[in-house]
Amino acid sequence: MKDPLQALAVKLGFHAVAANWQEYSKTDWIKPLLLLESEEKDRRNLDTRMNSAQIGNFKPMVEYDWSWPDFIDRDQVEDLFTLDFLKEGANVALVGTEGLGKSMIMQNLAHEIVIRGHKSKFVKASKMLNDLFECNGRTSRQGLLNRLCRIEVLCIDEIGYMSYDSRYADLLYEVIAERYNKKSTIISTNLEFNKWSEIFPSAPWVVTLVDKLVHRSEIVVIKGKSYRLHEAMLREEAKSKARKAKARAKAKQSK
Repeated sequence: MKDPLQALAVKLGFHAVAANWQEYSKTDWIKPLLLLESEEKDRRNLDTRMNSAQIGNFKPMVEYDWSWPDFIDRDQVEDLFTLDFLKEGANVALVGTEGLGKSMIMQNLAHEIVIRGHKSKFVKASKMLNDLFECNGRTSRQGLLNRLCRIEVLCIDEIGYMSYDSRYADLLYEVIAERYNKKSTIISTNLEFNKWSEIFPSAPWVVTLVDKLVHRSEIVVIKGKSYRLHEAMLREEAKSKARKAKARAKAKQSK
């Protein structure tokens, strides 16, 4: 099948058209029809991938204040958006204290991954582990594990914000171990990896879990004070100025 339009007809499911291509190829409407149908299929596929990714609302990277963190390797972060790490199934770990934009970077990465034709899923660590733990029966749990492990790029946000017992560590280990060297996983954590025993204090798998997670990983370290706290202080300062201005105007009117 040498004609690319005929191949496109097959891809779109127009098998009768493809089988009688000599007849249809002479018409002036077949090419715009196939191209329009292809565009519509791409749009529907993108919508499906985006809905499945569950990324939520987020600020675009153009709004990231690179000057705020005390330390961040901007070149390293921007290089992640080439998605080269997907080619080798490598992981990405965003490590830093609260309010430094780890979730924002992860959500933007997940969005770029979906836009570029891949399947991704963004999920909070607590929700993923609770969903796995609360599955009704081993078969149901294995089904959810299988779905998580089939996702091309799984984005697990906020590991370390809560402590878990060893049963949750086992579940996280199953996810990471099954995806190891096969599919990319992106995680964010507020704790350095040598402190992960604080997240899973009674789990024997922590060292092995971290080892599989960081092997062949791109580790992005961000240091500094919370930007969210900074924004809150700026908002409060602006409100305070507005209240004082209003009070001055009121006092002026009463004279």
